[in-house]
Amino acid sequence: MYICKLYFFCYNCCGDFMKSCFKYSDTNKRYHTLDYFYKHKFNSKVFKVSLNAGFSCPNIDGTVGTGGCIYCSNTGSGEYAGNKQDDLITQFNNIKEIMERKWPNSKYIGYFQARTNTYADVNILKEKYETILKLPNVIGLNVATRPDSISDECLDYLEELSKKTFLTIELGLQTIHKKTTKLINRCHTLKCFEEMVEKLRKRNINVVVHIINGLPYETKEMMIETIKYLNNLDIQGIKIHMLHVLKNTPLETLYKQKPFHILTREEYVDIVCDQLELLRPEIVINRITGDPAIDDLIEPAWLTKKFCVLNEIDKELVRRNSFQGKKIQN
Repeated sequence: MYICKLYFFCYNCCGDFMKSCFKYSDTNKRYHTLDYFYKHKFNSKVFKVSLNAGFSCPNIDGTVGTGGCIYCSNTGSGEYAGNKQDDLITQFNNIKEIMERKWPNSKYIGYFQARTNTYADVNILKEKYETILKLPNVIGLNVATRPDSISDECLDYLEELSKKTFLTIELGLQTIHKKTTKLINRCHTLKCFEEMVEKLRKRNINVVVHIINGLPYETKEMMIETIKYLNNLDIQGIKIHMLHVLKNTPLETLYKQKPFHILTREEYVDIVCDQLELLRPEIVINRITGDPAIDDLIEPAWLTKKFCVLNEIDKELVRRNSFQGKKIQN
């Protein structure tokens, strides 16, 4: 049985190192964490409150495809969002109450997480988004969506909204590789993704991109290629996920019928550290590991030890005497 051993670094030693080598950290972290970004931008502890607004997805309803992405759960990747049977304010308050027990007097960002959160008429989007923005201490919104699901009318509205609040659009990409994209049933092209990033940035809207390490049959080199591609785009943040096989998904069926390699914890840590070294330091690492619902998880079991994974990444960067962006410095 794997036993997690937590190692704690000397703050003064690591702190001095980071001040001299990596300006986006004031702790032992050698990458640009979302917590650091929020603290320095808002001078406060900031939490994202995950919401399920009941949206659908064009990859489910037949608009671009059916069945959804093969790894997607029946919650539409919204395992930690609110209960969609509740209204948005109830969802928000229920989650906020839990967070406030540990960190009172925080500020909040409404995170529209489950499924495709721009896939509706603009008037519906306005009603849902602005319901959350009216709540006390809400300083912004994060909206998770697909690059093929933002209409020109929606872009106009998002631009207007970004001038009033701190808005971030989270775009799912997962990989740049066409063969994998087809296998996982993404049903959009890399060109579509790139064009949407350009459209959002022309309107000065922040973009965070989701990728997945360990997708079926991808090599380490392929995962590195995805990072190199993204590093050359005008993006403000990235979420790095580890593929997890969940019950009752097409991915589970594929895994049982045509088994593919599941990254070990050591392999994942090595790949992530290589990826961090190739990312511009100003890109904010919004997430650096997966966070599956334990009851639905088939593989990998090590992913349930989230803080152990984070700690191993920290240790590996120290071992390498490395940090985010080291391999692209002049």
